[in-house]
Amino acid sequence: MARFTIPALLLTLLLLAGCSSLRESRRRAEQANPAPCPNVFVLDDAARIIEFDGEPSLDTVAWTGEVRDVRTNCRYVEDTPISAEIEIDFALGRGPAASGYQHELQYFVAVTRTNRDLIEKSEFTLPVTFREGRATVTLTDEVDGIVIPRANADTAGTNFEIAVGFVLTRDQLLYNRSGDSLKFPEL
Repeated sequence: MARFTIPALLLTLLLLAGCSSLRESRRRAEQANPAPCPNVFVLDDAARIIEFDGEPSLDTVAWTGEVRDVRTNCRYVEDTPISAEIEIDFALGRGPAASGYQHELQYFVAVTRTNRDLIEKSEFTLPVTFREGRATVTLTDEVDGIVIPRANADTAGTNFEIAVGFVLTRDQLLYNRSGDSLKFPEL
């Protein structure tokens, strides 16, 4: 009976030593690369969208949207690419000119080198359903699978940015830039 106890004890010690070395390896990797995430932000010009049914006025507002907040989480060690996911909070509105209670808005996620080149931009569809009699809804959408290549192990997440915003027409962009999307209408 003692014969089985000694091998079992040795196996247990080996397993514990393996766990310890795995923990130590992970700790060394975290110290070598503390993995700051890329800066994530909402692009000011694309933070809001207003869809009108006709000329812009309070009566012709069909749909509105605003990106309220964006958060990121990322992982990378040694020389691996950055793997990131983001959560985006939206506030959406149904105006007097809206038809129906369902709508889709388009938004984008763009990865850039900080203050420099665009690396990649993807567009996503946000389906929105309003309950009957309700004019507003808030939603959170998640985008995962963002992979950002790094030149080497010394390239930190802070060398990159992730920008979020609505996909706008030229007229919508000019409307946002005019500041009119931030003003209360004349009543």
